[in-house]
Amino acid sequence: MRHVLVTGGSSGIGLAVADLLLERGDRVSLVARDAERLAEAARTLSRGEEARAGRIFIVPADVADGEAVSRAAEKATSRFGVIGALVASAGIVEPARFLEQDAAAFDRQISVNLTGVSNSVRAVLPGMRGKGGSVMIVSSGAGLIGIPGYSAYCASKFALRGLAAALRAEMASAGISVSICFPPDTLTPQLERELPLRPPEAQAMIGRVRPQETAIVARAILAGMDRGRREIHFGLALRLLGYFGPFAASYFDLRRGGRPRTG
Repeated sequence: MRHVLVTGGSSGIGLAVADLLLERGDRVSLVARDAERLAEAARTLSRGEEARAGRIFIVPADVADGEAVSRAAEKATSRFGVIGALVASAGIVEPARFLEQDAAAFDRQISVNLTGVSNSVRAVLPGMRGKGGSVMIVSSGAGLIGIPGYSAYCASKFALRGLAAALRAEMASAGISVSICFPPDTLTPQLERELPLRPPEAQAMIGRVRPQETAIVARAILAGMDRGRREIHFGLALRLLGYFGPFAASYFDLRRGGRPRTG
């Protein structure tokens, strides 16, 4: 039984991951901004079982606030002991064309999606040193290919791949594995809020693929983390983008009727 900290754990992928962790007997600390939604998530996850509820701890905190995340990790450690794994799932998306989106909305996505992950990792790594541990960073398929109307989201999710690679190199000698996953559209409350704001050109590009169920995505994430896989991709298209990068992106441009990039 290990202690796993899940950010963004009040809904969506984070909530589904937490459910699976509890199912196999782990202790789970959930971090999210909204205290009421966290409390509701805890009730849902407990399934009315006292023993299961006893393995759930909730801590309201905004991952963009480094000090708040550190305090949350300290509280979680006091409750359940050393954090052995982190699933950094907290994130936001606010689709808008670059010139139509104000700078504050752009910066907010960078702050939560990128800085929020680094804050979360920084809060748990000291406790893992000398004991080993696992870090799973939840990026997105948007971290593999540029999508119109998603400049801030893509920028933040692309950057996580570099963060994961650097952390992996630094933490290998400490016995801490660092993984990153790139989920496609997933049936979450965030997707419901996002779709009405999605520009038509983005929908034409990515909307043909049926969104995945959260439970399916969560199972793949945990399986990859358990195996210490560096990267977890979902489906052939995202796997090609993950392995072949710009070459695969050029192929998809052609499929959309564009011309291949030459430089």
